[in-house]
Amino acid sequence: MMHKKTIACALWLALGMTGCCPVLPPQPVAPPPRVEAPPPPVPPRPNFDYPAARRGEVVDNYHGTTVADPYRWLEDPDSPETRQWVAAQNELTRSFVETPVRQQLQRRLTELWNFPKYGLPEKKGGRYFFKKNDGLQNQPVLYVQENWEAPARALIDPNGLSEDGTVALTGWEASENGKYLAYMLSRDGSDWQELRIRQVDTGEDLPERLQRCKFTRVAWKHDHSGFFYDRHPDEGTVPPQDANSYNRLYFHKLGTPQSADQLVFERPEHKEWGIASQITDDGKYLIVRINVGTDRRSRIYYRRVKSNKPFVPLIDTFSARYTFLGNIGRTFYFLTDLDAPRGRIIAVNLKKADPQHYRTVIEEQEDVLHFAAMRKGHFVVSHMHHARHVLKLFDLKGKLVRELPLPSIGSVYGQTGSMSDREFFFRFASFLHADAVLKYDFDTDQVIPFQVPELDFPAAEFEINQVFFESKDGTKVPMFITHKKGIPLDGSHPTLVEGYGGFSISRTPNFRLSRLPWLENGGVFVLVNLRGGLEYGEQWHRAGMLGNKQNVFDDFIAAAEWLVANRYTSASRLAIIGGSNGGLLTAACMLQRPDLYGAVISLVPVIDMLRYHKFTLGRYWVPEYGNAEADPEHFKFLYAYSPLHNVTSGVTHPPTLIMTADTDDRVVPLHGKKFAATVQAADTGEHPILLRVETKAGHGRGKPTAKRIEEAADIYAFLFKVFGMTVADPNEN
Repeated sequence: MMHKKTIACALWLALGMTGCCPVLPPQPVAPPPRVEAPPPPVPPRPNFDYPAARRGEVVDNYHGTTVADPYRWLEDPDSPETRQWVAAQNELTRSFVETPVRQQLQRRLTELWNFPKYGLPEKKGGRYFFKKNDGLQNQPVLYVQENWEAPARALIDPNGLSEDGTVALTGWEASENGKYLAYMLSRDGSDWQELRIRQVDTGEDLPERLQRCKFTRVAWKHDHSGFFYDRHPDEGTVPPQDANSYNRLYFHKLGTPQSADQLVFERPEHKEWGIASQITDDGKYLIVRINVGTDRRSRIYYRRVKSNKPFVPLIDTFSARYTFLGNIGRTFYFLTDLDAPRGRIIAVNLKKADPQHYRTVIEEQEDVLHFAAMRKGHFVVSHMHHARHVLKLFDLKGKLVRELPLPSIGSVYGQTGSMSDREFFFRFASFLHADAVLKYDFDTDQVIPFQVPELDFPAAEFEINQVFFESKDGTKVPMFITHKKGIPLDGSHPTLVEGYGGFSISRTPNFRLSRLPWLENGGVFVLVNLRGGLEYGEQWHRAGMLGNKQNVFDDFIAAAEWLVANRYTSASRLAIIGGSNGGLLTAACMLQRPDLYGAVISLVPVIDMLRYHKFTLGRYWVPEYGNAEADPEHFKFLYAYSPLHNVTSGVTHPPTLIMTADTDDRVVPLHGKKFAATVQAADTGEHPILLRVETKAGHGRGKPTAKRIEEAADIYAFLFKVFGMTVADPNEN
């Protein structure tokens, strides 16, 4: 049951801030020296007898350059040869990580995980909806409360939908009257979703099951008759390679089959366009936002909800990012980076919608405008100040009302509320404190700790510092360093460095349960704010994309060099970790500087940069990475750093753990498989090069708690074994 917290929020540990970080315009950089394709594999190594991987004869021609792809056969996940090879790889990895230390780590991780975790409440029709995981449940349960004093009741418990917890509740949206709930389920970690509708009063579902949904948004009509939602074409109606294309907007009337849904918006001539819809708080306007892949630039269309007339193009070019915040009558408010790479808020009058008539409400500032919302006659605005958040209230004329107090230096993750509510909720986290739900009350002008978790972890014994270092081209780059207080800088500490660097994703202070045993046992954790993110605006992002991608690797390498030079650690005790685009990062840096790292963890990585766009959602990453097949210039810079094509024989690579998942339909597991086979064949055999392929799991979304704990135990068992670390009793002083 959720009750209002009456205790004051304890002041959490503050970060020490030093230095400055000017934003430099993106500078093209020369690609690293060309590395020849690996010759035939060297004789079997004495130390690690890897499962044999057949070398095929596949060769591709890219604009006159021939490129071998000897492990193309591993792209077929269902062939007996691939399955046998993967099973042998998993067995080898299991034999390496299965130690008494791993058992200790798993016990400690299970202890740490076992506390209640709450999601953000959402209020609809006077009811409050929220997620809660009691501790070790595989999936959080969705609850509903009639009001703050009423008991909460479970509305959707996905834990009963599968024996192993691999069916996840991946999205939901309540109707405005709180009587119905549209919710999405996914299986085995897939991004594909099934959309269902539950009657909140009875807890029973309506009969319809809506298919072909992926990252779907639901917009309920205020008369509660149904909702707008986006989906992809039915299977068999488009070629298999277009299964993720032709996104369309439909209206679903409650109680009718999906086949009766009304097509509302489509652009078949632009099959790559992605569609998302929302309805204004006053219920009058239907807004459609269009994006292409991961490109943040967007188009905006609108019409009256009750109208069947064509949509009106409000913003009809992909010139900038536009995030709809709300409206007052015919004035629409947007967060945009148009002529403001660090973001501003503008007002657009529907009667005078030309850009020359846009009115700036909140000016661009030195700090990046990370997100904004309209709540009870105010703008709630979060800025990033050197990669940590500041939360402010502005009035509707753009005047600063006040800065809201936060428990410490950290990050604000999401918020919920409406223009009519007297409160809004937001989630806050830091490196040492788990995500807390806080509430701001407009009537009392107070930030109230609403759900603050308590962990069996001595956060007061640790400290966090932010430092700035120079990258290869002189750019100042920040990073956060977390460790036990008072450690001597003698170069002895095992250090884990994480980065991402892409897709405008900012890496601000965050909490991960899996890191705590690392910190408890003397490890140092470092998060680097690489170019490619949005920590310093769109220029920072563009300085790490397309032909500037080498900047990201240079930043990460410079961070490691700084940590070694400043005696936090030594190269032999420095590990790097990253997932997805961050997996690309760790793989590329390992190959460019194998001498700099003592261990490498590459999670669900993007590895084959010449063919990534051919699989599932890969084509939507072309604005970020480029297309080697279509553009000769793109081929040059992609081929220059593509991890799969820059492995050389006779090199001693650091101990490496590559982790992927068999049902990942975002970054398909062929990347990790082909990379493991290539590095294993080329390596001298002095250190382990291991592959772990999870079953019935995807890119990470909806992963059951049991699998998360198993995965974390394997990662840290690998690192503890490589670095010779032991597990101390956390209760000992």
